[in-house]
Amino acid sequence: MKTLLQITGGLLSASLLTAAISSSDLARLGQDLTPLGAEKAGNADGSIPAWDGGITSPPAGYKVGDHHPDPFAGESPIITITASNMAAYRDQLTAGAVALLETYPDTYSIPVYPSHRTGSSPQRIYDATKENASTAELVNGGSGVAGTFRGTPFPVPENGLEVLWNHLMRYRGDAATRRIGQAAPQRNGRYTMVEFEDEFMFNYAREDIGIDELNNTLIFFQQAVKAPPRLAGTILMVHETLDQIVEPRRAWVYNAGQRRVRRAPQVAYDNPGTAADGMRTSDQFDMFNGAPDRYNWELVGKREMIVPYNSYKLHSDQIKPKDILTPLHINQDYTRYEKHRVWVVEATVKEGTSHIYSRRTLYVDEDTWQIVAADQYDNRGDLWRVSEAHCINYYEVPTFWSTLEVHTDLIAGRYLAIGLDNDQRMYDFSVERSERDYSPGALRRSGVR
Repeated sequence: MKTLLQITGGLLSASLLTAAISSSDLARLGQDLTPLGAEKAGNADGSIPAWDGGITSPPAGYKVGDHHPDPFAGESPIITITASNMAAYRDQLTAGAVALLETYPDTYSIPVYPSHRTGSSPQRIYDATKENASTAELVNGGSGVAGTFRGTPFPVPENGLEVLWNHLMRYRGDAATRRIGQAAPQRNGRYTMVEFEDEFMFNYAREDIGIDELNNTLIFFQQAVKAPPRLAGTILMVHETLDQIVEPRRAWVYNAGQRRVRRAPQVAYDNPGTAADGMRTSDQFDMFNGAPDRYNWELVGKREMIVPYNSYKLHSDQIKPKDILTPLHINQDYTRYEKHRVWVVEATVKEGTSHIYSRRTLYVDEDTWQIVAADQYDNRGDLWRVSEAHCINYYEVPTFWSTLEVHTDLIAGRYLAIGLDNDQRMYDFSVERSERDYSPGALRRSGVR
């Protein structure tokens, strides 16, 4: 297993959790490190290229609202990993990828393409990251972050919690709306599509407010169920907080049948995800979200690994969700994997707390701080669920974010796919939202039966 950086030891002390970046590391940002803290250079054998700024503008002919054309449509896989040849690549695969190849040897494969480091953000995010690097700190045992605004808080991380918060606070635009599908096929491939209309206002990243106006709020989120009819009309609203000890996540649900808004404290931790047929937890949405206080977070190090990346085929409007949703696992013909450097973080349940996942391994892309894969273990210590985030660069912003999340249950022989947008109205990052759009009163007014 090729390790680029190995950080040993258990939990770091509280003093280390709040240590500021050194002046020498600060000077490296934008030099040998990218503005967000990744190694700018490629790897020794050239299979990972140097970062050259990523994709920063749309291709000719692209119109906002279109599905995003694949910049690499003419490429073919350089290798296809199967159960028969995976031994040669095992040290570059996640435990989950190995388990999927072993569980479905006749149908599961991993097409590996040339690597492209497409991640990018606006210059203001890079500037804010450099400012944050010397002031950001973990507070309340790592359950909150202070002294940071807009950019990545910990571009040169010293522990697992800092890497996790970089994911939670990564740039995804100022605001966005999207219409997506979610499906949890049975073993025979049959499924019911659940359609969501999501809204996000990324309060932390907004250009029009100051750090003193954040009001401890990281993200405003609203999710309305549009189909099937038996679920339609339910709306979830969440205010995600920056310090979840000072103030836990605020959540409400509009119940269409009762025409009432109620507080929803259950939308957290290992409670079931919305309309997911029990196939994911609340904190698996976006690979991991919410309070980190039930786990110990260990930074294992950085590795070169084969992970989902530049997944424009899964995002294409030239195919339909039914082409992707095959029995047992998604149709791997539409996937794309590349070799990239990722931070590996091990989370284990703290003594005195509980979670249905006793351990989680997160694989976090060094260029974007997006969790691109995660392995979840049951309370016997066995690998249970495998998660992958198939991401693209939304180059009109620009930002790097998932287009499809897939959570595969190795025990049930089923999976959940979230983000199906092939025949849906696309992401819109040009919307304007304000805090008043996310009040309980606004939720009540937006509710329809």
